[in-house]
Amino acid sequence: MKHTRRTWVGTALICLLAPGACANADEGAQPLAVEVVATHPHDPSAFTQGLEIDGDILYEGTGMVGQSGVRSTDRRSGTELARTQLPLPFFGEGVTLAGDTLWQLTWKEGVAFARDPRSLAEKQRVPYQGEGWGLCHQDGRLVMSDGSATLTFRDPGTFAVTGSVTLTSHTDARLNELDCAEDGSVYANVWPTDQILRIDPESGRVLSVIDAAGLLTPEQRAGTDVLNGIAQIPGTDRFLITGKYWPATFEVRFVPA
Repeated sequence: MKHTRRTWVGTALICLLAPGACANADEGAQPLAVEVVATHPHDPSAFTQGLEIDGDILYEGTGMVGQSGVRSTDRRSGTELARTQLPLPFFGEGVTLAGDTLWQLTWKEGVAFARDPRSLAEKQRVPYQGEGWGLCHQDGRLVMSDGSATLTFRDPGTFAVTGSVTLTSHTDARLNELDCAEDGSVYANVWPTDQILRIDPESGRVLSVIDAAGLLTPEQRAGTDVLNGIAQIPGTDRFLITGKYWPATFEVRFVPA
């Protein structure tokens, strides 16, 4: 739709008279749909909390107390390379690779695990405040979600907070798993929906809203949990997405709706 001056004046008047009505306006966010390029098997017992791709290696963090852990897999052959479990009572959340450290969040325990990316052995535990949900690495910083509409930036070596940004729209979104894309944007699953937001992490503006509903058939969806898990395939316009207890991982492109 072409925006005229009258359109903008009308919108401004609505926001002035009823500020709550504009809290979740898309601010021109582009609606996108999912184009499935390929389908790959996924462990249906994995409560997926985070995906990360480094070359041909796919890292996956999983949750649930007593079942939380991290695994690495050769993305081409599907061969598992390493696996480790979180000790009780930790509930695993998002993972990301930053240099020679694979970081893993925990949900309510306030502890981040620093791991060796090859063996997945624990190197260090670092405390933090609040809940941990999603995590990704971008331009020398970590980007973290805590189930709110705010992204927190952290030092990739110390895990110390260096800043934050809050969404300027979709302010009730509960941002979950994150992917720091090669174009500088951040993709975020919105719990507990089939929606993915593409975010400008500098301004907090939502650039695109992706409808990822309908990937599983009703029969496949039975017994599963929410969509969660997103990682760009390096050097391409494709992403891997999956969900908690899903039987498949989808290789997709995001295209105009």
